Amino acid sequence: MEFFRIHRTIPFMRHALVLNLISLITFVAAVVFIVVRGFHLSIEFTGGTVMEVHYQQAVQVDDVRSSIQSLGYTDFQVQNFGTSQDIMIRLPSREGEDAGQQSEKVMQALQQAHPDAELRRVEFVGPQVGQELLHNGLMALLFVVCGILIYLGFRFEWKLALACAIANLHDVVIILGFFALFQWEFSLSVLAGVLAVLGYSVNESVVVMDRIRENFRKQRKMPVSEIIDLSITQNISRTIITHGSTQMMVMSMFFFGGPTLHNFSLALTIGIWFGIYSSVFVAAAIAMWLGIKREDLVKPVKKDDPSAELMG
Repeated sequence: MEFFRIHRTIPFMRHALVLNLISLITFVAAVVFIVVRGFHLSIEFTGGTVMEVHYQQAVQVDDVRSSIQSLGYTDFQVQNFGTSQDIMIRLPSREGEDAGQQSEKVMQALQQAHPDAELRRVEFVGPQVGQELLHNGLMALLFVVCGILIYLGFRFEWKLALACAIANLHDVVIILGFFALFQWEFSLSVLAGVLAVLGYSVNESVVVMDRIRENFRKQRKMPVSEIIDLSITQNISRTIITHGSTQMMVMSMFFFGGPTLHNFSLALTIGIWFGIYSSVFVAAAIAMWLGIKREDLVKPVKKDDPSAELMG
């Protein structure tokens, strides 16, 4: 499907060096921010008090959030749990207060606004459990990366596979760099967003590389850089349709999904735009600099091959 067709090939690779220098600087800066500033981990990773509260009638999450903010909490999570009448609250640990004391104060504040609020469950999640969640999340990220590398290794010649892998790593590190720089809360939903971006970036890179391989077979005399430019130009319409429609959905989550989905959609937005950038400029340029050529993708036809005579 094409939104429009560009009849003139855009010379992307002419500016590959400058664009990849910008990309390299951004990547290094992201690594520095991750190492120096670290992440603002959510309660899911650091531990805290978890409460389940039931209301007789549907309640607005913002009302619950306002009641808890009146107690001086800033770093907490509130979300619906199953139905609009059930609320799950995650609170950070406070010195001198155990889970019971925290839940008692919170329930008093909630019942002032809604007397029908009823505490169903309260428990303390220790830092050890949070560290286990963080470890499992990082292991999931590692397994996804390894799976992607194995898939790319089977799908493409090693130069294209390596270029795709570097581009996907570039996207993930830059997302993490943004969260480290601005100290946005890093939660399980953000980790899910990073994993989603990985899959999304792989898809975009595979489409570009597939088109490059196809044009190597069609354009027998065209230089490598021009084949890459042609392939990217042919994919522009698809890229606009795919990423544009996805971005509209993500923006709806960002503006209307509430605080629970805010950082998740933020991670997706950063990943979508840098995914486009890396697929077009990083992956394709690295493949070109690695010396990708027609012989790597198109098997030479033997002179005594009967099929070659038929094609001739």
